[in-house]
Amino acid sequence: MNEKNNQGAVNALLAVYEKAIIELQTVIEDIAITDLTAVVDNLTTNSDCRSIQTILTHVVSAGYSYCIYIRNSKNKNDQRPEKADRLSIVEYKNDLYQVFKFSCDTLADIHDHELEEPDDAKKIKTSWGKSYDIEQIMEHAIVHVLRHRRQIERFKNLLITNRD
Repeated sequence: MNEKNNQGAVNALLAVYEKAIIELQTVIEDIAITDLTAVVDNLTTNSDCRSIQTILTHVVSAGYSYCIYIRNSKNKNDQRPEKADRLSIVEYKNDLYQVFKFSCDTLADIHDHELEEPDDAKKIKTSWGKSYDIEQIMEHAIVHVLRHRRQIERFKNLLITNRD
């Protein structure tokens, strides 16, 4: 993590985000290719939650989306990279690392006093209908990784149980 330009609160958010991403990378480290692509939940209506592959693709895509929201709130006109299903854990681990680097770059010029925005009219409007300030969207990003890490842990256990 590059801490030279950021202040305490920004660095704290990035440190917790990095920890969540590293924990996810550790959880997926031992997943076989067949388990990566296996449909675990064929009853869900959420296409992002059918397999470990679809979950990871979603997590990576969302990680970029949070940064794009922040960047565009600062009058940049960035686009999120296209969603890309990967065929190996190594590729997903690299993607997660790249998302973190992108997040560090996104927050490089953000100062602690810019994190909170009390004025609802100045908050970041998301595609899912919520409004966030920078701190809230980064907290959402952190919890998003944690929630899907737990989901992947459950999927791994189901895959093991179904083999037995």
